[in-house]
Amino acid sequence: MNRNEPPIAQIAATLNSERRRSGLSIAEVARQAKIAKSTLSQLENGVGNPSIETLWSICIVLGIPVSRLLESPKQETKVIRHGEGVTVASKRNNYHATLLAACPPNVSRDIYWIEVEPGEPHYSEPHNQGVIEHVVIATGKARLGLVSESYELNEGDYISYPGDLPHLFEALQEGTRAMLISEYR
Repeated sequence: MNRNEPPIAQIAATLNSERRRSGLSIAEVARQAKIAKSTLSQLENGVGNPSIETLWSICIVLGIPVSRLLESPKQETKVIRHGEGVTVASKRNNYHATLLAACPPNVSRDIYWIEVEPGEPHYSEPHNQGVIEHVVIATGKARLGLVSESYELNEGDYISYPGDLPHLFEALQEGTRAMLISEYR
C-alpha cells in the first residue's frame, strides 16, 4: 500500500510555533517528552520522519492534539480515499495511524484509521489528561484497552477507555483495521 509521508514541513512550522507559544525551550520540551534534544531540533527544522510515539510525547508536553501537527483545519468538505491519508508509523512498523479528521478549534476529537498486523503489542503511553479513546474494529480481531484491563474484540465490536492511562493494541489476525476516535475533554 502506498502511504503518504508525514507532512514534515507542516510538523516543523506548527511545532516551532506551538513550542514558542508555550514559552518552553527546545531542551525543556525534549526533556519532558523524553526524547533527544537533537530529535526535536531536527523536527523543527523540517528534517526526519517522526514516529507517532514521538509526536504524542511532544504534544502531551505542549498540551495539543497530534492532529494539530499533521493538518491545518481549513476544508469544509474532505474525502480521503483508503491509503491516501497522512499516515504516521509506529517505531515497530506494524502499527500505522492515518489522520482522517483533525480536531478543529472548539471541537474536541480526532479520528484515525488504524492498521495493525500481528506481532508485539503496540503499547501507548498516557496521552493528555482527560483523553478518552473510542475504537471500533472494522476487520480482523484484536486485544486492546488499558494495559491493566484489556479485551479481545472481533469485527464490529466497540470499546472505549481512558487514553490518559497506559493502553495497548495487539492485532490477533492479519489485516486488522479499526477506527479510533480520540476525544479530548
